[in-house]
Amino acid sequence: MSRFAARRAWAIAGKEWRHILRDPFTLGMALIMPALMVVFFGFAIDFDMKGIRAQMVDRDHSPASREFGRVLSASGFVRLQAPAPGELPLTALGLGRAKAVFTVQPGFARSLAQGLRATVDVDLDGSDNQTATTLSAYLAGFQQAATARLAQPPPRALAARYLFNPELSSRFFIVPAMLALVLAILCVLLTAMTVAREWETGSMELLLSTPAQPLDIILGKLLPYLGLGLAAVAAVYVFARTVFGLPFAGSHLAFLLALLLFLLPCLSQGLLISVLARQQVVAMQLAMMSGMLPNFLLSGFIFPVESMPRFFQLATMILPGRWFVLICRDAFLKGSGPLDLALPFLMLALTGGLLLGAALARFHKDLEP
Repeated sequence: MSRFAARRAWAIAGKEWRHILRDPFTLGMALIMPALMVVFFGFAIDFDMKGIRAQMVDRDHSPASREFGRVLSASGFVRLQAPAPGELPLTALGLGRAKAVFTVQPGFARSLAQGLRATVDVDLDGSDNQTATTLSAYLAGFQQAATARLAQPPPRALAARYLFNPELSSRFFIVPAMLALVLAILCVLLTAMTVAREWETGSMELLLSTPAQPLDIILGKLLPYLGLGLAAVAAVYVFARTVFGLPFAGSHLAFLLALLLFLLPCLSQGLLISVLARQQVVAMQLAMMSGMLPNFLLSGFIFPVESMPRFFQLATMILPGRWFVLICRDAFLKGSGPLDLALPFLMLALTGGLLLGAALARFHKDLEP
């Protein structure tokens, strides 16, 4: 019985690569989808809310209360609108014309002049949870800015510095993590579909009738998609650096190692799906459910892992996307080295080995007569 031969694997990889070049769907998925995803997520998703509709009810009618309104408007986070004539303060919230109502109580200026506590009531529209939560976070900044402008003498305040992302840009948070989502979709989906197509059309049986061994076939099938994954990452990297102006503070060599470690479980997962499904439609559904959704929702791509329930925090430990998202953000923004990221590297290698072992075992088992 012949053993593994690199020449046979390379020949199969060449055949697969020629098939990819003749397949518009695969080329579109590999070349166009990453660019579209980066544009969509990079420009469309923005956690930095500005211009939130709000109203201010001035019951003090003093220079101090008017100055407070100017402080709110100058922040850029809220856009103050005048209430309609005869409209009750909270009616705008119920009708959706405002997300917040600031009510300056009578005696506001007198309390400031006497050094007492001046009161401004804030009512928020709780039906829009995200906007209400964001405005609640902004309230401390409003209070600090207003106190510095209105209080005499201005009080001492804590000075905060934001390291690694001084402007707190959402794009600096989203775009590096896009690499994990792009690779998870691209490698898992394309690998699952291409091998499933071989089973579905019967060409896998023809391929097995040749001297090629299962390991030759597996490597020959996976190598072209490894190249496509690297090309997709290069495109996203160039886009991130040139269009969004992201820095890269880490080591390119360490980042490449992490990338290869992440590609291993992605390709292995696609291979395992193709062996289990053997039909392109089923393989596509399984790839989207196991490749895109977990990496979108549970990897920390948008929602912090630390804020999830304890059960889901533990479940994400076996998700390669969680660790690669962490590595990407650290490589772009913090410049952490391999020693600082030893746990993510170790978990990527472990999950990759387990998935590859499962895929190989299932592949060999299904080829047994």
